[in-house]
Amino acid sequence: MFWMSAFLDLASKDFEHGVLFWAQVTGYRVSAPRGEREEFATLVPPDGDDFLRVQRLGEGPSRIHLDLHVDDPRAESARAIALGATEVADHGYVVMRSPGGMTFCFVRHRSSTRPRPATWPGGHRSLVDQICLDLPASVADAETEFWHALTGWQLSESPVSRGFRRLERPAGMPFRILLQRLDEPDGPVRAHLDLASDDRAAETARHQRLGATVVQRNDRWTVLTDPAGSAYCITDRDPETGVLA
Repeated sequence: MFWMSAFLDLASKDFEHGVLFWAQVTGYRVSAPRGEREEFATLVPPDGDDFLRVQRLGEGPSRIHLDLHVDDPRAESARAIALGATEVADHGYVVMRSPGGMTFCFVRHRSSTRPRPATWPGGHRSLVDQICLDLPASVADAETEFWHALTGWQLSESPVSRGFRRLERPAGMPFRILLQRLDEPDGPVRAHLDLASDDRAAETARHQRLGATVVQRNDRWTVLTDPAGSAYCITDRDPETGVLA
């Protein structure tokens, strides 16, 4: 795997304001729509390669899925199946489901340059740079091992909490992967986005002005919901390195 993208899969009723919100949060330009129903678009950063995309869903609630960029999607899908994943469809890109129910795709298109953090009025910086996989307790260990084996990234304990583990990304990769064991016993694996910021208070206030709602403030991160009600976090990690400040 040489790149990773996140798709914001937005319910039809949430699509327009969801795209606008995340474009404003990141400072990225929205590409021209594409697809048979103009259901896809890309959030294009001012530098580096894109890694955030949006999709208008035909049905179902808003969610996130991952695109894993590889040289041979068919070979990688076979390897993922051997690790416990299920193939859902082959559209030239291969749609998969993890053992815990998380949707992801194998795609071919090449990218290699991680964008720089955005600098906002007042001087603070931020960057969407982490996917947190939210793992119900009954599947947490198996799902963690699946993503560890699939990516080949080093697995380590998070210094923040015993409920978190992380996969250490290779240099230049746009996303870190954080794995959070939930208190809930069962349910599907899901994901949310995290931002790194060198001024969490200023970044949180900026998001609130854009329509986000603060749910909970913790020592090192703040939980918010976007205008469509989807959760995400702003963290104290350095937006250049991803390491906790």
